[in-house]
Amino acid sequence: MEQQQLYKKIANIVENQIKNGSLTYGDRLPSVRSAQKLYNVSLNTAKNAYMELESRSLIESRPKSGFFVSLAGQRRMSIPSVSTFKTDEKKQDPATLIDKVFHSLEDKEITRFSLGLPSSSLLPIQKLNKCILETVHELHDYGDQYGQVQGSPNLRKEIAKWSLVLEGKISDEDLIITSGAMNAIYSCLRAVTKPGDTIAVESPLYFGFIQAFKLLGLKTIEIPTHPITGIELDALKKVIHKIDVCCFVSNFSNPLGALMPDEHKKELVKLLAFHHIPLIEDDLYGNIYFGSSRPKPCKYFDEEGLVMWCGSVTKVLAPSFRIGWVESGQYKDKILKQRLIQTISQPAIYQEAVAKFLKIGRYDHHLNTFRKKLYSNYINFRKSIEAHFPENTKMSQPEGGFMLWLEMDPKIDSTVLYDYALKQKLSFAPGRMFTQHDQFKNCIRLNYAVDWNEKTAHDLMRLGRFFKAVI
Repeated sequence: MEQQQLYKKIANIVENQIKNGSLTYGDRLPSVRSAQKLYNVSLNTAKNAYMELESRSLIESRPKSGFFVSLAGQRRMSIPSVSTFKTDEKKQDPATLIDKVFHSLEDKEITRFSLGLPSSSLLPIQKLNKCILETVHELHDYGDQYGQVQGSPNLRKEIAKWSLVLEGKISDEDLIITSGAMNAIYSCLRAVTKPGDTIAVESPLYFGFIQAFKLLGLKTIEIPTHPITGIELDALKKVIHKIDVCCFVSNFSNPLGALMPDEHKKELVKLLAFHHIPLIEDDLYGNIYFGSSRPKPCKYFDEEGLVMWCGSVTKVLAPSFRIGWVESGQYKDKILKQRLIQTISQPAIYQEAVAKFLKIGRYDHHLNTFRKKLYSNYINFRKSIEAHFPENTKMSQPEGGFMLWLEMDPKIDSTVLYDYALKQKLSFAPGRMFTQHDQFKNCIRLNYAVDWNEKTAHDLMRLGRFFKAVI
């Protein structure tokens, strides 16, 4: 049996023991070396099995003590409901609500569980600044020349080397540097769509997509989406004859945190290739995984060049640097034309500084630390939500990223309650922001990429009690 399958088999055995009550909250698991001997596997396989169990929130490590069955492993909350098709053509743009949430950023006293960015303390800003200073001394003509439309050769080379998940299927010549992941997606949309085209998206979906689709005059069909496995392929097949292009987040989607299994990704790419429908894949969160290995993107299974693979390296480094990229498949020339019209080139200093950061290994080091911190935050959020939010709350179960999606009692209208929460200096993202239809009003999105401290814990408890008081 392959090593990857073996560690998952061991993880499944332990998970079944937890589910049937053989192992309960607080029980200590055998050490990694003991598990190695118990299952007669390599030490690395045993480690990966425990990492897989951690990614499923079934066990937790305690410093100098070992691994224990976690409270989260005794899951009390159901996962959110799978969305359904909304066939009515009457759309309700959430732009006003989106503006309201963003304007709350001006008040620094508000605890913002709504913002889709990591807290600054989780970012390696000082180390990046050092790379910027070194870059300034190394560049002699950065101010008097345009850079290449395709982006810095050094940065493209480093991203291509770092993208091991594609197993050498891309080169630096395949990549185009953009002003963040959203700019990459917008460039792809401009390259492959025209006003009136129909685009298939997840539901709920990132509100930035809604705004971009409207600006480009695109019709949207929100595909029913499972909170664990992502878009429902059978649902997509029912409307495939209406679709001109797809835009999906295959790894740890925003806001659901869903992770599409490899077999679903492969089937999706095959389906779209048969109908010759391009896929714009947002893989912004793919590096923020809690398991033992990074999940593959849909691009890995693309043989026709129909998948445009978009991402960013600065989302978890320094969001203001605005550096993203796209591997554009057969649409490279069209996207380069869009880049030439829109921005010509990206600032050289930021590109070269990030290239240096990647080259010397600081990005990988940061990701390792960042993922551990986020996983710890995720467990803390889950414990607090289970303890303080209404008992019938449903909660997503992400295996990466930093978003939690909560579905609460139907009596709750998070759009209305948002204003009342702000008065208590609490902010969340109302579910209505993530759709063009009249749905998800009893849902909210929370960002757990924050500083977990006494104030954060207290404010999350206050938010839960706030929703409890409404019912």
